[in-house]
Amino acid sequence: MAEAVDSLIADLHAEADRDRPEAVRPEVGIVMGSDSDLDVMYGAHQALTDLGFAELTNYDNPPEARYTFETYVVSAHRTPDLMYAYAETARDRGLDIIIAGAGGKSADLPNMTASIAYPLPVVGVPVQEKSVDSVLGMPTGAPITAVDAGKSYNAALSAVQTLARTHGDLEERLIELHERRQQGVGEVSRELHETGTQAFRDRRGGSE
Repeated sequence: MAEAVDSLIADLHAEADRDRPEAVRPEVGIVMGSDSDLDVMYGAHQALTDLGFAELTNYDNPPEARYTFETYVVSAHRTPDLMYAYAETARDRGLDIIIAGAGGKSADLPNMTASIAYPLPVVGVPVQEKSVDSVLGMPTGAPITAVDAGKSYNAALSAVQTLARTHGDLEERLIELHERRQQGVGEVSRELHETGTQAFRDRRGGSE
């Protein structure tokens, strides 16, 4: 096994065995099959930070935010032992939910993670359209929640909706974010109406 993978696996198991305060442990885990998936999976990062989460990159020097998330590259096909270790230790490391994204026709990371981490909930993100069937194709008794291809922002919102059932302040943050997005639509609608279609399009850099 590659030394870097071996080291990550050891770190995950060591962290699972540590008795850290709940405030130091991340609530949400984000995993993707390759760093080439990051452009799509960045939407989950955006949604969580929009909701006041901070990314935890060092357990010994955690951010001050009440809610945090972590991010890893975990390949179901190239590093199956790492995938297994990540999912197997997720609960003991404090995670409440996992967002897992993968691309290609054999996008197995989300559903394999869901199988190993069960009963921890997993939200799957098909990175590409051709990945949808693979991510959704779980048998009865092995559940996964999934969003449409590329919609990792929605995956993070779904994850926080789940957490909000036991964390009222997260429900308030979800409502506030939704209202801000509604306000944005209203402002754009008024600008379009009052400016006129052609001028609005020109102002936004539209081309013929």
